[in-house]
Amino acid sequence: MPDEARSDHARPDQAGSAAARQPRDGARAAATRLRERLGGDCTLGVVLGTGLGDLVERLGDRRVVTAPDTGWLAPSRATGHAGRVVTGRLGGTRVAVLQGRVHHYEGHTAETLIRGVELLAALGCRTLLLTNAAGGLRPDMAAGELVVLTGHVDLVRRDWTAALGPAPPRRAAGHDYHPALRAVALAAARRAGAVARPGVYCLLSGPSYETRAEYRWLRRAGADVVGMSTVPEVAVARWLGLAVAAVSVVTNVARPDAPAPDRTLAEDVCRAAAAAAAGVGAILEALAAAAAVTRTDPPCRR
Repeated sequence: MPDEARSDHARPDQAGSAAARQPRDGARAAATRLRERLGGDCTLGVVLGTGLGDLVERLGDRRVVTAPDTGWLAPSRATGHAGRVVTGRLGGTRVAVLQGRVHHYEGHTAETLIRGVELLAALGCRTLLLTNAAGGLRPDMAAGELVVLTGHVDLVRRDWTAALGPAPPRRAAGHDYHPALRAVALAAARRAGAVARPGVYCLLSGPSYETRAEYRWLRRAGADVVGMSTVPEVAVARWLGLAVAAVSVVTNVARPDAPAPDRTLAEDVCRAAAAAAAGVGAILEALAAAAAVTRTDPPCRR
């Protein structure tokens, strides 16, 4: 599969459509209620995946609201997901962070999975950094490596943005993952001493990890990492006209032909992701710096 693998859910930023598309009323109402508690609008939105929640400590002047207190977000029951909205300042940029996410395997519908990104957009974010913990599919990978996404394969196959209304026509060409943001992310991770490469993410529904046969098939299909999140968030972000960057932390490497493949436990995934947080933090800081010099009006007006 080429590096520029595209999702069937890619949405155009065509004139007269992207600027008019907004989060649902519930997200905008939640943003209005929370704006004072969270310190105002933000420019950069972030979703922190499994084991990466402590990256909020990098923000100054932090404000925190739990998911239930938003009146819009569902609480997460997944290991390593705190279920909080945290805002603060990183350099000259106001940042809004989802400290954890909800997943399809927790029993949530598609419209619930996209609520977090809708709230970030309603709070003014135009750029979005998505992070996740993922299984590595390439034999030359190692735990702790970062994969900056160039595309994804969606094997769950839901219309993730159906709740937002009629979908605009798909563009014939383009990227779900912004090429310039991807370059910034790769360069920042490598400057921080992290091993980082571009790659393709595959979405499966979970909650069980993959079988040996599935690992072999996914590798042949062109995926580099596999996980259980992120793609719905990409779909809604692109529908709303946000620029997206995404990074996977490789927390375990599939070795389907080993005599006794390693057993993967959720707690081990959390620890492996946390150990790679420095590289993800460098990406966060670089994107915040880029947002500070390229800030434009937010896409969603209150």
